Formats: sequence, C-alpha cells, structure tokens
Amino acid sequence: MQVPQSIDAVQSTLAETGYVCGRALATVVFLSLKLGRPLFLEGEAGVGKTEIAKALALALGRRLIRLQCYEGLDASSAVYEWNFPAQMIAIRTAEAAGGADRQSLRTELFSREFLVERPLLQAMRPDENGAPILLIDELDRTDEPFEAFLLEALSDFQVTIPELGTITAPEPPIVILTSNRTREVHDALKRRCLYHWVDYPTFDREIEILHSRAPEAAETLSREIVAFVQRLRTEDLFKKPGVAETIDWAKCLLALDVIDLSPEVISDTLGAILKYQDDIQKIQGSEAKRILDEARASLVPA
Repeated sequence: MQVPQSIDAVQSTLAETGYVCGRALATVVFLSLKLGRPLFLEGEAGVGKTEIAKALALALGRRLIRLQCYEGLDASSAVYEWNFPAQMIAIRTAEAAGGADRQSLRTELFSREFLVERPLLQAMRPDENGAPILLIDELDRTDEPFEAFLLEALSDFQVTIPELGTITAPEPPIVILTSNRTREVHDALKRRCLYHWVDYPTFDREIEILHSRAPEAAETLSREIVAFVQRLRTEDLFKKPGVAETIDWAKCLLALDVIDLSPEVISDTLGAILKYQDDIQKIQGSEAKRILDEARASLVPA
C-alpha cells in the first residue's frame, strides 16, 4: 500500500487496523512519512506508542522490525553478531581435512554465511514490499553511549561491520522510537526526530478505542469501564492503568459474562488493570465502591 497522502488518510488507514488516533498524532505520523524523519513518541506505558508502529506496518504492508531496548544494550547487540558455534564447526572441519589456508579460512569465517543480523542491520536491507518499519522500543532503558551510536546510525542510515565494511540502506526505514520517560533522552537525538507526547485519551476517544478493540462489549458496560478507569487514573497510584489495561479489563469482564460493574467484580478483576499489590490493596473494598459511584455519577447527563 502507498504511504497516505494526507492527515485524514493517515487516520482512516490506521483506523482500518483498529488503531484509533487523534488528529495531532496523525499529523506527526503524516509528517514523519512525508519528510522521512524518525518519529519519537514519549508517554506513559500502555498509551499506544508501540501499537502505532504495529498498526502502521500492518496498514502499509511493511515488515516490522523491533529493537527492544534494555539496560546494557550495546551497538554490536543491536546490529550484528557472528555465529560462533558455526564458526567453530567450520574451523574443526577445515582442520580435519588438513592443509587449510589460514587467510582463506578467515575470509570464509567472517562472511555473510556466518553473520547473524540484528534489528538495525535487518532494517538496512532492501525489501520488496518497501522500506520496513524500524521500532526502537523503550529507548529510555538504554544508556548515553548507545544513544550516541544510534544518533549516528539514524543520521546516515548505515552501519559498519569491520570484517565486511559499511552497509548503507538503499531506502531509509520508517523509524519509530518510543520512551516511557523513566529518564530523559539526550536532546541531540530528539532533535533528529519529530516529537509527540502520547497522552491518556479523553473519555470519548477511549470509548472509540474500546469499541474498536472489544466491539462485543455492550455500550453501557463500555461506558462504565472507561469512566471507572479514567477516574482511577486520578488516584495516587504507583502505576496508573493505560489504554492497554482498559482493553484487557474489558475482555476479562466479557469472559466472565459481566453485564455491569459492581464493587465485588472490580475487586475480583483488579489484577487486569493494576499491576502492583500496593495499588490493588489501596483500591479494594470501599474504595472500589467510591470510585465506581463517582464514575457512574460522571455518566449522568447534566
């Protein structure tokens, strides 16, 4: 599929995959595609940053390549490594055959046959379906040296393998970086990208998302679920529930054949929306009833 040629086209294209986004997010996605600039998405966990890369890959029919970041990730782990066990077998085979030329053996050992490509190198390869989507997920988990390497890689869309030389992407990948803001990412990398803060959705937007992801949920139950979760986000919690938790909770309630919310049902299923025991203990019992009452009151037309 061709890249959408307008902001409205981005919204409708993503909506076809089940991803509902506002105009501000659709605008920055359109500009990223139009200008060929990496897109940096920041926001709380569970608000849909990773999902937009998946939806875009599905909508455009492109390959999704995901680099999941973690503490200690270095350039070599993100780009390539050599298949050491296969190299050892090749060495022993050559020794058993006898008379192996050391230079030719070295050339063979460090050829593409023994190269294990990691996400950044994979994203530099040509693809018949067009440039892939490169998702660099949770960049804030890495450290500054990796950010510096990434800045260089994304500037030239090329990587260097000492044994093979420099590999340049024939067509730059569509790059999406995400951060949960557990730490600040360096300004130099942000300046290379188009930036957007992905916030929690409004009530109407979250209802629209829930209709898309859990269409079998009745309207009354959907409204109660979203009102309760939105009210829950105003509480003093260690980890506020994201949109992903709203969808998970709705699916759990549907699996239990729940028609409407009750304090008992909420207490039994809190593990679908809250992921820390201290938060769960804080909301159980009378607190669940209070929040449910406030959520229902907010649904009553003025």
